[in-house]
Parts: sequence; C-alpha cells; structure tokens
Amino acid sequence: MSAPETETGAGAAVSAPAVGHQPRTRHRFSRVLRYARGLDQVGVAIGLLFFVMSLTPSLLPRPWQLQGLVSGIAAAGGYGLGVAAAWAAQRIGIPQPSANARRWAWRALGAVALIVVPIILWLSSSWQQDIRRAVGAPSGGRDLYLGVFAVAALVSTSLVGLGRLLRNLYRMFTTRLLRFFPLVLARLVASALVIALVIGLASGVVYRGLLQLANAAYASSDLHGDVPGTVRPTSPDRSGSPASAVSWQALGKFGRSFVSGGPTPAQISKLTGRPAVEPIRVFAGLPSAPTLQGEADVALAELKRTNAFDRALLAVATATGRGRVDPALADPLEYMYGGNTAIAAIQYSHLPSWMSFLVDLSAAREAARDLFDTVYDYWSTLPAGHRPRLVVFGESLGAYGADATFSGVADITTRTSGALFVGPPNRTQLWRELTAKRVNGSPERLPRYGDGQKVRFAATATDLVELDGSLSHPTVVYLQHASDPIVWWSTKLIWREPDWLTETRGPDVVSQVRWYPFVTFWQITCDMITALGTPTGHGHRYGPEVATAWAAILRPPGWTADNLHALTTLPR
Repeated sequence: MSAPETETGAGAAVSAPAVGHQPRTRHRFSRVLRYARGLDQVGVAIGLLFFVMSLTPSLLPRPWQLQGLVSGIAAAGGYGLGVAAAWAAQRIGIPQPSANARRWAWRALGAVALIVVPIILWLSSSWQQDIRRAVGAPSGGRDLYLGVFAVAALVSTSLVGLGRLLRNLYRMFTTRLLRFFPLVLARLVASALVIALVIGLASGVVYRGLLQLANAAYASSDLHGDVPGTVRPTSPDRSGSPASAVSWQALGKFGRSFVSGGPTPAQISKLTGRPAVEPIRVFAGLPSAPTLQGEADVALAELKRTNAFDRALLAVATATGRGRVDPALADPLEYMYGGNTAIAAIQYSHLPSWMSFLVDLSAAREAARDLFDTVYDYWSTLPAGHRPRLVVFGESLGAYGADATFSGVADITTRTSGALFVGPPNRTQLWRELTAKRVNGSPERLPRYGDGQKVRFAATATDLVELDGSLSHPTVVYLQHASDPIVWWSTKLIWREPDWLTETRGPDVVSQVRWYPFVTFWQITCDMITALGTPTGHGHRYGPEVATAWAAILRPPGWTADNLHALTTLPR
C-alpha cells in the first residue's frame, strides 16, 4: 500500500501546476461561453441561413479558401441583418422571448447547425465539381472543402467582433455625451462620431495607405520587371527601339511586352501563304509624359515616325490597368492584314485592372478618349483615299474606357471602320444602353440589338454566323461569356435579381445557380478573383472567338475561311 501512496503523492506534487492552470482554462472557456451567449439569436439564425446560401453555386468554381471568405462575409452580413431586425422588433413593441424560450431556441439552433452544416458543405463541394465540368476545368479535391467552415468562422467572428467594438464605442460616446446633451441628441452625436471614425480610418489610413503602397510596388515592377520572353526590339517600327524617341524603360512592363511581341512577317506568311511586312506597334508609358494627353501626343508622334498612316489598318487600343494589350486581340489583326497594320496604346495606371476599376475608373475613360481623339484628329485631315481603316478595341477595363469614347452607335460607325469590346464590365455605359434596348425575347446574356447588322453580341464564334452559314458583318461586336463575372458584377446584385438569372442560362452556367440578396453579390465578387483561371472560352478568358469577331467586322481582303481556321487553332 505504501508504494502506491507514495506514487500518488509524487504525482500530486508534479501535477500541482496543472491544477493551478485549470481555473485559467475554465476562465477562458467561460469568457468564450459568455461571448457566445451574448450573441443575438435572430442574428445567429439569419447568419446561419446566409452561410448556407453562400455555399450554393455561382458562375465559376472557387477554391475552398475563397469559399470560406465568401461564406464568412455572408454569415457576418446575415448576423448584422438579424441584429437590426431584432432591434426594430423591440422598438415597435414585439414581446421578447422568456429565458426558457431562449434556452430552447439555442438548443434548436445548435441541432440545426450540427445537421445542416456538414450536409451543405458536402453538397457545395459536389456543386463545385458541376461548375468545373461546365467550364471545362479539371476536377478538384473535395476533402479540403471541409476547411471552408474554419475559414468562414474566423472571418465572420472577426467581422462580428469589429461590429461589437463599434457598438461599444457608440455606447461609450453616448454615456459621456449624456453629461452635456439630452439622450436623443447624445445618440445622434455618438452615431456621427463612430461613422466619422470608420470613414476616416477606412479612407485615410487604410485606403490611402494601401493605395500608396500598391502604387509604389507596381510602379517599381513597371520600371524594373519584365514579362518572360520580353526582348527589346531592333526594328524601327516599334516604340522603345533604338530609332524610337520613347525610351525602353519608359514603356513600362506590359508596354515593353506589347512592342516586343506579336507575329513576325515569317509567321504571318507561313499561315497565310502570302508575303508579309513587319507590323507597327507604338506605345507610351506613364513615364513618357506628365499627363495622359501628353502620352497620347507621344503615341501620335510615334505613329508619324513609323509612317503608320500609310498602312492598310490602324488600330487604337485601350489597354487594361497597367498597360497590357492582350495578344488575343492584337495578333489577329496583323495576321489578317499581312502585317500591314499599326496598333497604338498608352498606359494610364501602375495598378492592375481590378484595382484601377475600384479606385480610378475615370483614368481609363480619359486615356481612351485622349488617345483616340488625338489619333482621329490627325487621321481625319488625310485624304479619304490615302488613309488606313481605323478601328478601336479594348478588353475588360480597356473595353470600358474605349466604349466611353463614343456617344453612341452612330458615333462609332461614323468615325471608325469597326470596334471590338471584349468582356466589358457591367458599368460600361454604351453597353448598358444597348443591352437595355435589346429586342424583346432576347436574353440579357446574349442580347440582340436591332437587326444585328450594326451591333452584334456574341459568346462564341457561332453567334457571329448568320442562318445561311455566312459570317455576319456588324460594325461593333461585344464579346461576353455567360460565365464571365466581370460582365455581370454589379452592386445591384445586393438587392435585385438580374435578368441573366431569370432567363435561360448560358451553356456554361449550372442550373443550380440562384439569386440571394447580399449573398449573390459577394459570390460574384469573389468569382472575379478567379475569372482568368478558367479554360479559354469561359469566365474572362477569350480566345478563338476574338479572331472570328475581327473577321466579321473587317472582312479583310484575301482572308479565307481556311485562314481563319488556321488562326483560331494556333497554339497559344
């Protein structure tokens, strides 16, 4: 008996710190429990509902981390809505439940969550596989999708905690102000102080600070970084070459890639079987001039230097964000015209397209208008029979800017030989007007404007073909995929169901997609993050349909169906 007693005593002595630690552990647990009990039941119920809705499918597949972010934001938004509803109910005199009823309500909510959450997570992973099949993406793992709950819990808890902090600040301000003001006035002043604090921190410290950091980082990348494969051109037909007045560094990262790229005369001849010349590409980066108008003047000077106005085709491109001109839009023109072309573009931001869209939409509009008007003003002074065909194009934010250059379809058809707008953001003005005026019965995802002879909307090359099998000949083409969130994202998704969800779905949008207030907005917002991660022909990835659109708009001389097939099947 003595040995066990001795071991027990020794064990007790050794474990003494653990005994001392238990109250602290229980204290932490009790704090968590008090926090949970302090949550609003209506808020938790609606937050759970929003969490479930956020796991339903949207346009594109999402990795589990991103889905967790969406679900966390949705759950926190639902909780806030529930708290507001409970507060309103209390204000209008609806009786509050008893303590016993609240206990049973918590038990019911817990039981529902234990059953519903695992089921909806499993269903959601299955829906994601359906979306992957619809857009031709490879299948993803389903096991990691269980991590959605952990990420969502972290995000929603952080956001709810922030909301509680602001509530506590409001209460503190109100208490202090009651010494000087009546209750109603104290509450109004406290609310104003909290709102001013939030706006001040968000716009002053967070917004401006992060924007300055992003600008500095991307400006450095523009000056010193290069897209793989970029080589300084030696041809005088390119900006940044030894013959150019624009320095190589002043072009920026994507400007250097643009003037360095494109098909060679040998590659063009190989595809068409006809002689070709070196295409002209001119570009002005942000360091090239102190203003966007100054950049446009530099681009015009480069066009004159390279004798671009003697070419058969002159294209004015509006770049995306940092100055990127998508080869899928530029290269086909050079193939179709045997290199007898000139393409001009300028840079209007150091920031990526999505950041420019959020913080400075006006720059894209101003850059597009300054460049086109500058080129057009000179072009229009040339004899009609001795000047190139003039076209405009842009993708994404570039489409938004290029579209805003014109007052309407008549303006485009009067001043150009054609326009191609690819993946236009939902805020694109002329696009919105034409979509709103679509022929009755034509869907929002693929509207029909008038008889389709001046303006054509297309998602695939087939949409540009007439009933008799011939290629259409519109002046303006908008390319937009049904699964492209850049095209369909709008703040109106918060409170209104869009037509493209009530009408027949596009072939790459799964039938399970539904609209939910607030939730769908965040789903499509996060879809924009993965919009370029899909196979070509879906999301924001445009490919072979671009060449078909150019062939339809321009009807290039000597260009054949075999040439078009060869171009659209070139490896990228």
